[in-house]
Amino acid sequence: MTGAATVTRVTGHPEVLAIGETMVLVAPADAEPLEDAVEFRLDPGGAEANVASHLAALGHRAAWIGAVGDDALGRRLRTQLARRGVDVSLVPVDPGAATGLYVKDPGSGVIYYRRGSAASRMDATLLRRLPPLEQVRLVHLTGITPALSPGCRELVEALMVEAGNAGTTVSFDVNHRPTLWSAGEAPEVLRGLADRATVVFVGQDEAEQLWGAATPTAVRKLLPNPTHLVIKDGPVGATELGPGGGSWHEPAPRVTVVEAIGAGDAFAGGYLAGLLDGASAPQRLRGGHDRAGIVLGATSDFPRDQSEVV
Repeated sequence: MTGAATVTRVTGHPEVLAIGETMVLVAPADAEPLEDAVEFRLDPGGAEANVASHLAALGHRAAWIGAVGDDALGRRLRTQLARRGVDVSLVPVDPGAATGLYVKDPGSGVIYYRRGSAASRMDATLLRRLPPLEQVRLVHLTGITPALSPGCRELVEALMVEAGNAGTTVSFDVNHRPTLWSAGEAPEVLRGLADRATVVFVGQDEAEQLWGAATPTAVRKLLPNPTHLVIKDGPVGATELGPGGGSWHEPAPRVTVVEAIGAGDAFAGGYLAGLLDGASAPQRLRGGHDRAGIVLGATSDFPRDQSEVV
């Protein structure tokens, strides 16, 4: 492993492994269009690293694992994640590929520069770097990773098998990114992966687009196996369908929305913190909403000053 960053080590083995690509996020310092902005921030940006960051902020030992290039951007994002309290000691460095990058244009979405990134070259050999999964309480994955390359899909599928054999909880956020998939491929692959997880997060709009499932009940019929199925419906709220037919709905609080990207990761982090803490379903959903509300009010995927929000 080369190009290691100087980071703060997290004591104790991680409770949570969040595995997937993290890129460097370039965003205007203020909520203004990209073409007009003068000042910018560089932060880590990636669904799995975001979830790990929120869990660390909420008091859990979380590690992020995803390959970076042997470059300044890779060193920077590992250092920044470590400063958030995320364990990055298991992250491999690929000297033959670059760290991915994406740019936020507030109000207009994002622009990605990730093709051929170090993370897209991950495969199931990454499992050799992981601690014994029997020692880990939860593995968090998303539907972005299997869309990046055949090797990345192999990694996700192997992780689900290994975690299942170890009795480790698997959390899976569907996170459908249509531009990353070949036509018609995503519905079957994402449904199969989601139905193998313990905890599943999916947007109601995603479920309808992917599978034609327009209600939480319809989603549950398609995904009968997850113990905790969480369906997010934007400003309406979130519904958890649990084992034995249990159902809980928690309305979303009213917040001022500056930028919605990253809010789903924040919700997952808040929810999973509650799950690890033994909170009830309503408490878990409220924890997710509370965390998402923080991100919705900013242009960054993670609050920069934790003293104001934890």
